[in-house]
Amino acid sequence: MVGALAIARRCEQLGTPFVLGGVAWERLPVDPVPGPRPAIQITGGEPLGRHAVLAGPDTATPEGVRFSESHVAAHVGAPTVLIDITEGPGGAADGIGSAVDRLGCDLVVYADVGGDAIAAGDEPGLGSPLCDAVMLAAGLRLADRVDGVLAVLGAGCDGELELGEVLGRVAALAAAGAWIGTSSVLPAVADELERAAAATATEASMQVVHCARGVTGTAEIRGGRRRVPLGPVGAQAFYFDLAAAADVLPLTQAVLAAETLQAARDAIRAAGSPTELDYELERAGGDGRGASARFSPAGR
Repeated sequence: MVGALAIARRCEQLGTPFVLGGVAWERLPVDPVPGPRPAIQITGGEPLGRHAVLAGPDTATPEGVRFSESHVAAHVGAPTVLIDITEGPGGAADGIGSAVDRLGCDLVVYADVGGDAIAAGDEPGLGSPLCDAVMLAAGLRLADRVDGVLAVLGAGCDGELELGEVLGRVAALAAAGAWIGTSSVLPAVADELERAAAATATEASMQVVHCARGVTGTAEIRGGRRRVPLGPVGAQAFYFDLAAAADVLPLTQAVLAAETLQAARDAIRAAGSPTELDYELERAGGDGRGASARFSPAGR
């Protein structure tokens, strides 16, 4: 959400109003229950169909955990959108579509911090490809209804792909004719991102702030489990036409036809990559196969 705010401010600089949104899935340090939240488990928000919720500052899980979208809603003084991905790309597409219709949007920007959203799938550090792939697949399912742009901010700042790996993927997307522009995080926006990041406890977006302020070298995040390269490239955002990028996004293609989140997870693992859901279930003592009723349609 904080990275998306940087992209939104760029839209604003170009004279375009925006509405921020994100996925109803907080990391384990924030929400100790593994996996994404279905819309029926989101309290204090306004439903937008079955798979999206309009969130305010007090929107939370049943246990009272506020979403990053809630914190950012308080920061910008406007509602944000939470997308329910518990039913895979189809459900996510339904949620995004409902939000687009309700809010009158004519473009959806799918923002990623770090670059793992454009991964080839064989990068050694890749650890959280599932959510990104599901959301981009949802965007492709909506391609005939609303235009989509993929934005990658802060190359390497999530500690998953190396900087060279991200730039290699940018080159592949450029070769496919998908690269449509680049922008920078300016100092005033970096100051705002720092304030927003403090409320949401995001580490990756804070590295973007450091990069925008001229910090170089390396930083540790995730309790020292990940190392991040700091430098000017980390303050850049790369933009791609989502439809043109489709054939160069193998993990997105892998989940495109998935009808459930479990099917999408299986497809990512079959492609050779672990997922963030695997990690969360393992840490929480799950069975590693998605037995949690939290994201299973049968549990809804």
